[in-house]
Amino acid sequence: MDTILSAVLSELSTRSIHFFISKISKPVPLDVEDCLRRVLLRAQVIMDEAMGRHITNQAMLLQLIVLRDAMHRGYYMLDTFRYQHHDEEETKDEDVSRTPSLSIVNYVKHLCFSSRGGLALKELQEAHDNLNSMILDVNELVLFLTSYPRLYRQPYSMHLQLANCMFGRQMEAQLVINFLLHTDRHEGEDLGLLPIVGPGQVGKTTLVAHVCKNERVRGHFSKILFFYIHNFTNDEVSNFEKACATEHQNHMSNSNIDRGLLVVVELIGDFNEDAWNRIYRASKQYMPTGSKIIVTSRSDKIVKFGTTQALTLKYLSHESYWYFFKTLTFGSTDPKMHPRLTRLAMLISKMLNSSLIAGNITACVLSDNFDVHFWGKVLTFFRGYFQRHVSRFGEHPIDLLCQNKPAHIARMTIPSEEFMVQRQNECSLEEEVPQITFKDVMFGSVKPHEKFEVLTWKARIPPYYSRVYTCEIQKLKTTASKRKRSTKNGSTLC
Repeated sequence: MDTILSAVLSELSTRSIHFFISKISKPVPLDVEDCLRRVLLRAQVIMDEAMGRHITNQAMLLQLIVLRDAMHRGYYMLDTFRYQHHDEEETKDEDVSRTPSLSIVNYVKHLCFSSRGGLALKELQEAHDNLNSMILDVNELVLFLTSYPRLYRQPYSMHLQLANCMFGRQMEAQLVINFLLHTDRHEGEDLGLLPIVGPGQVGKTTLVAHVCKNERVRGHFSKILFFYIHNFTNDEVSNFEKACATEHQNHMSNSNIDRGLLVVVELIGDFNEDAWNRIYRASKQYMPTGSKIIVTSRSDKIVKFGTTQALTLKYLSHESYWYFFKTLTFGSTDPKMHPRLTRLAMLISKMLNSSLIAGNITACVLSDNFDVHFWGKVLTFFRGYFQRHVSRFGEHPIDLLCQNKPAHIARMTIPSEEFMVQRQNECSLEEEVPQITFKDVMFGSVKPHEKFEVLTWKARIPPYYSRVYTCEIQKLKTTASKRKRSTKNGSTLC
């Protein structure tokens, strides 16, 4: 009997110890949140230091790109966890005032929130572990960073930095600069060519403009030439060949004959391999030693012509886009002080398909009216408008605009009226642009008539292009018909 009792007590003691250990070792939400916040702060310090230095090591730049993306994912997971918890608290408060008939529904909703909370906590822990592991991997990188020269003085405020420079492309810009400044005396007869490919409005032209503005790049080449090839017509190719021949003659009579030329070619439209071969042959024939070519295109067919690995630009991930959108929307205001606004901003950012132009416009609209009811109206408007557009035309309007295709744009102030973007134009800094803005038409009280032009976006960073839409007001057709009612004599009334 004593043996049995001793065995039972031993089993109970073992189970109790395992139970308490599991309780103690179970991560507490606030502890995990605080740990991730501190790891993110360390990652931010590394990235800020890296972006302020001229790094020539390609592998280090690629490692920093991975760290940057992981940091953005960590910030996104942290905000998701914080404001999902806020939703849960709001749901609990609302349950107190509900009728008994809704108690089952509220209970189910509470279970869903609890389940999602557990899943979010697990994802939060994974984000912390992944980012912490990456930081440990780059310990040597941090030591090497101080050996590279500084580029510029960092702005005091992150939202000012985002408003006046590229976001999420600093490491990619450094990769391009390294290609341009690298000289190899044994590289053969091929002319150095770097293809930069990616979809429309992803930032290819902006990236190249920032690179060409770099002082070391400008000092490395005697001249920077820009060419725009729209449809590979014979006239365009011939003009390119003549321009190369002219620059060759000018270069031979120039005192800077020891420096090469930088040729930037922007390909627009369908790619023509035969026409491109003519362009490249003319470049090799007339460009002096040390010259380089950068080619931007939406088509990846140009990739095989590169003499180095192509740089492929993609739209920002949803996590990186949220970091960008939140910083522009809240500015110097701490989002943690406005949890309801932050939750609405997260939902709005998901609908913008990582469009930088749409993000800038929407962030400006929200920051001008810092009110939870207004932000709720914007969310409801976007949700209904985007759903209707996809249902009617099969595509998101932002996707159509990025492809330079016509799109129907709804108006928040006048739901029964929409305008159609028929054509998009890019204007240089010297060209005159419309006074009326896209924001005024879509969200404001401006009432244009018939066909009109709007200023969609005026960039504050190189190449300082302004995007102008040519639009036309359209009345929405009502599809609902009034129900007919029969009268006693058999006639009908509408």
